[in-house]
Amino acid sequence: MTAHAAEKLNHVVSFKFKADAKPEDIKKVEKAFHALKQSIPEILTFDWGTNVSKENHDKGFTHCFILTFRSEKDRDAYIEHPDHKAFGKLVGPVLEDVMVIDFLTQR
Repeated sequence: MTAHAAEKLNHVVSFKFKADAKPEDIKKVEKAFHALKQSIPEILTFDWGTNVSKENHDKGFTHCFILTFRSEKDRDAYIEHPDHKAFGKLVGPVLEDVMVIDFLTQR
């Protein structure tokens, strides 16, 4: 058992969409990302929203998704899952940039 075995792994994904991304394409991305929770059992929780910060430090990123996993092994299974790979092909054409940070919850 590792020191982090009792902790959750948080997978934080932020999207910056291309300026010409259509609202309906962005909606498709939102729905498709959320649908991964149903098809990838390693995802414990899935939360998301759009930026409402007033600090002006978003660097153009508008969407944030937070997925939790029991372990790095579960996160790795998610990354390699065929549905996640298919999602990457869907989102790729409308993204200008993506930022991903994973961290183990500390209390």
